[in-house]
Amino acid sequence: MPQPLKYLSGGEPAEEARAGKAVRLEAFTRVVDHFKDPLIGYLFRLVGDRERAEDLAQETFLRLYQRGHKYEERGQLKAYLFRIATNLVRSEARRAFRWDRVRSLLPLSRGDAPAQERQLMQRELRVELTRAIAALPLRYRAPLVLREVDGWAYREISQSLKCSEGTVKSRIHRGRKLLRRQLAAYWEGISK
Repeated sequence: MPQPLKYLSGGEPAEEARAGKAVRLEAFTRVVDHFKDPLIGYLFRLVGDRERAEDLAQETFLRLYQRGHKYEERGQLKAYLFRIATNLVRSEARRAFRWDRVRSLLPLSRGDAPAQERQLMQRELRVELTRAIAALPLRYRAPLVLREVDGWAYREISQSLKCSEGTVKSRIHRGRKLLRRQLAAYWEGISK
């Protein structure tokens, strides 16, 4: 049976959090209770949205629970948690940037619209874009998403999909064309 949760010199609970599969729920709950408020506050200051900050904090604790056995105790659990949270924010920003790159492939420019209207349009566009991507044949969808959304290099994609880099580039090009074609009616509706 694991020892009870220990508090380190900085008042940081850690021992149970790194015990991997042997983590007891009670001990893990104490870790969450100890760090949740400062972590949510930190994430709120990074992302500017309380609900998003809470979601990211939850994901941070989930990752700690799943990968806690990799944590090596050095009295740094707080720093470890905040590093996980910061990396999640970075990943989210990269994902948003990649979605913007995908959107830039499409002919929509409404810079003259009020900010609130632009936000609504961006949400609607994301829904339509997600639907259109999901409707692509898998041979085009997989490389397009890996490249444009996940940011993989052509070489990584070719290794993962077991085809040449030339084939990957060709499929991405064709996927973009199909995507534009699928979204043509949507764009025509917006521009009217």
